[in-house]
Amino acid sequence: MSRQPASASPAHAPLKSKTVATWAALLLGSVGMHRFYLYGSSDRLAWLFPWPTLVGLYGVRRMGELGQDDRLAWFLMPILGVMLVIAMASGIIYGLTADEKWDVQHNGGNKSPASGWAVIIGVVLCLLIGGTCLMSTIAFSAQRYFESQVEAAQAISQ
Repeated sequence: MSRQPASASPAHAPLKSKTVATWAALLLGSVGMHRFYLYGSSDRLAWLFPWPTLVGLYGVRRMGELGQDDRLAWFLMPILGVMLVIAMASGIIYGLTADEKWDVQHNGGNKSPASGWAVIIGVVLCLLIGGTCLMSTIAFSAQRYFESQVEAAQAISQ
């Protein structure tokens, strides 16, 4: 009895679209939707995506309620930024994968329809949003760090 390789898809399994995976990463990637689409609900990594995203969203909520002086929000908000950057990077990788390689990895070698402009637009948006999130996360974290250092120096000098 021979076993199929893990990458091989059964004949009745639907083909995985590169376009859908790219847009899933763009729109709901921070909660792991792109991984659920590609690998199903048994993917352990997909189940790890929602938790840090929710923690980061909690930080955003705390910042809104308690203001910029809430140190816990300082720590939690960059977690959301990191999850968004990971999701956008996944969308870029999916969109830029060659169609033949995509079919081997996700469709067991079965030919899927050629990707078109929708996947390119998705990649461009992932790049735009991912770059913005990355730079914002770095800037926010650095600003808060240096502000805390100034406050500590002022407290020591008084």
